[in-house]
Amino acid sequence: MHHFDDGTTRAGSDALSPYDSTTKSFDTTAYTPLDTSTEDSRDADPFDDDRRKFGWTAGPDIGLLGLRAVLGGIFVLHGLQKVFGLFGGPGINGFAQSLEKMGYRESVVLAWVTGITELAGGALLVLGLFTPLAAAGLLAVMANVIALQYKGGFFGPNGVELELALAGMAFAALFAGPGRAALDYNRSWFRHPLAAGFIALLIGAGGAAVTYFVFR
Repeated sequence: MHHFDDGTTRAGSDALSPYDSTTKSFDTTAYTPLDTSTEDSRDADPFDDDRRKFGWTAGPDIGLLGLRAVLGGIFVLHGLQKVFGLFGGPGINGFAQSLEKMGYRESVVLAWVTGITELAGGALLVLGLFTPLAAAGLLAVMANVIALQYKGGFFGPNGVELELALAGMAFAALFAGPGRAALDYNRSWFRHPLAAGFIALLIGAGGAAVTYFVFR
């Protein structure tokens, strides 16, 4: 006699094979399916990631809100200094005189344009409204300041590290967008930050070039 896995026995020639001549089929009741639980993990699909899928959190929104508040607040204060002479600022006339000394023509017009750009751009950035244009305007102002003040060094009393930091923050806000904690939320430029950023960057670059090369 031969023993099978289920403990049953067969006599004669049937015991030598699981083939049943009556039903003309193989008897598989004595066999169990192959356990695949011990399959080598190296054979698994390397692209099948069972980890928790990425979910959006409020972290980026809070970070962008902080960026906008700090950068926009700084420019609002600078704009108040230039336009209204507050916080020890020069006012329009004093700022226009400074622009004349730097070699700019139409200094009064430029003083108004620069002051309003800083004041309005900073306020819009804090609110998260028309963020790409606001950030591009502030970036254009900083580009002109860096071009004028750069004397071959970045650090020290005559360095431009502060201006570079502000320009970098404006550039980040230009392409990162305002985040969801903003009045721009769900607007077209909010949903397409890359395209809106490039368009606003071209506008800002054009304004900066005209200011530096045409009025100077």
